[in-house]
Amino acid sequence: MATKHELILKYIEALPVGDKISVRQIAKALDVSEGTAYRAIKEAENQGLVSTIERVGTIRIEKKKKENIERLTYAEVVNIVDGQVVGGRAGLHKTLNKFVIGAMQLEAMMRYTEAGNLLIVGNRTKAHEYALQTGAAVLITGGFDADESVKKLADELELPVISTSYDTFTVAAMINRAIYDQLIKKEIVLVEDILIPFSNTHFLTSRDTVREWSLLNGETQHSRFPVVDPHSLKVVGMVTSKDILGKSESELLERVMTKSPLTVSIKTSVASAAHIMIWEGIELLPVVNDQHRLEGVISRQDVLKALQMIQRQPQVGETIDDLVFKEMTVESSSSPTYTFHVTPQMTNQLGAISYGVFTSLVTEAANRTLRDFKRGDLVIENITIYFIKPVQMESMIEICPRLLDVGRKFGKVDVEVYSEGNLVGKAMMMCQLLDR
Repeated sequence: MATKHELILKYIEALPVGDKISVRQIAKALDVSEGTAYRAIKEAENQGLVSTIERVGTIRIEKKKKENIERLTYAEVVNIVDGQVVGGRAGLHKTLNKFVIGAMQLEAMMRYTEAGNLLIVGNRTKAHEYALQTGAAVLITGGFDADESVKKLADELELPVISTSYDTFTVAAMINRAIYDQLIKKEIVLVEDILIPFSNTHFLTSRDTVREWSLLNGETQHSRFPVVDPHSLKVVGMVTSKDILGKSESELLERVMTKSPLTVSIKTSVASAAHIMIWEGIELLPVVNDQHRLEGVISRQDVLKALQMIQRQPQVGETIDDLVFKEMTVESSSSPTYTFHVTPQMTNQLGAISYGVFTSLVTEAANRTLRDFKRGDLVIENITIYFIKPVQMESMIEICPRLLDVGRKFGKVDVEVYSEGNLVGKAMMMCQLLDR
């Protein structure tokens, strides 16, 4: 039976896109407490079903598919620019495909403005009207208001007119940054992208016996299964061939299973799941929801495939690490030595290389050395920096990793960093190697 929380989420999901909702309205419609309604609305916001806008309220928006995550809704733009909606609230759920900066003559401006665009412009009433008639929303910069005629037209066409106190350049930079951040998020593979869904998951209940395990084992050829409560479907254990060894066929699974197993949620990153599975030596992880009910499972094999796929994918949005590694080049291929140019943005407030950048460089150099020696994936166990001397901006540094020891399951690398022939840093990294 579904919980009140789940019923509220289903109710919100069934609402038409563009509808305005409130805690009081949900509480009254479904006969639940306002606290329960508030928590469910917050969860709906996390799932991308609704968006809460200051001075407007919470509205139902269209849930975006992952492949279109770089597109923003007008509701999200309002939050990004700390704006105020002055007209066309009914269209806040719509998605924009491009923004146009109106820093030109009116005729030229309209040539670039199309349906689904967002025109960023100052207090130019004619431009507002023409953009709305074209099918584009309007973002007015400088804190100006819109004319009543523009507000009326926006309401009729259901296209938002937003006002913000920021200038045009700042607004464009803020929106561009938001899209860029979304592109980086798009590259992060989550458990929900690789899990075996509940409908295809083989599981047992705590009231089943060892005989049921044997039957399921013969049917699927698998030996590991999550164990759930027969009434709530909450995960209560894991059972493997090791657990049932030597046990009577009539023995209940709740007596032989491993209780309180490690679990992950659908929003856990694959990298985190991999770390758990490798660190704990686990072959199968149950995936649960907020109520700890079984949503599916992920296998070690699925996780490793996903990690390999991530490494082959081009990075669309650049992270801080990507910017750092751009400056890192290989000097020698026989005994790898990496050089790095310390640019101003890579320094701390004192003008010396920042500790974060130094750690990233040492880690990447050690990673590359291990991968060159033994192809495969790895999980860092620890990294120890023995000392680091200040390296000023515009300096060239040399990073010299040296393989100390490599086994079937682990690797150890010593890294020395030089600037102008002087030793300026020394570190050691240990990691676990993953079998493919």
